Amino acid sequence: MAAAPSPSLLKESPLDPSCAAYDHTVLAGDHWLHPVKKGQILRIVDLEGNQAADTLFYNLHEPLDRYSASDTIRRQHNLYLSTGTTLYSTRGHALLTIVADTCGRHDTLGGACSRESNTMRYSFDVEPMHACRDSFICGIQHWGHGMNKRDITCNINFFMNVPVTPDGGLSFADGISGPNRYVELRAEMDVMCLISNCPQLNNPCNAYNPTPVKVLIWD
Repeated sequence: MAAAPSPSLLKESPLDPSCAAYDHTVLAGDHWLHPVKKGQILRIVDLEGNQAADTLFYNLHEPLDRYSASDTIRRQHNLYLSTGTTLYSTRGHALLTIVADTCGRHDTLGGACSRESNTMRYSFDVEPMHACRDSFICGIQHWGHGMNKRDITCNINFFMNVPVTPDGGLSFADGISGPNRYVELRAEMDVMCLISNCPQLNNPCNAYNPTPVKVLIWD
């Protein structure tokens, strides 16, 4: 079991939500697609705690250049994301940097749930249930550029706790987030952000209770 996040990674933001230029609540099971321009600050708030905000980032102007988990992990020499982590793209560009975090750890190894993975993890009965890959497909098709399921690559699971076991496996552990904890990112270039607010009713990480998240943007 991985150690708990270091207290040094926990950092509150000085930004006032009432001064945000954009404020939107993403209901459980919905997706959210929105550009974040260079220099803007994006905050994702876990309103009720232990919700999984599955997130993809793309270069706003070159959609084939998108978030790379492997490059991000290799460059920071850390499997977990938190304050100070820079997120890198498949072409080596810095997309965003985490500048504040009141949760302390976010996963980028576990991937997004799909109907197939849910069937394997839970039972054949859950196959018809909505999954994050469905939300991602809907989001990128709304964006356009001829994108489809092949353009859904590795993602970040904000607020999810997926420690690596001593033998190198992954475990989907109880969440370490809580009500109104948040992660805040500064855009290092113009990006498109796509969130699937996980609809999964069978995930013990959220106590089988998907809940809303809030997104705020400051100029």
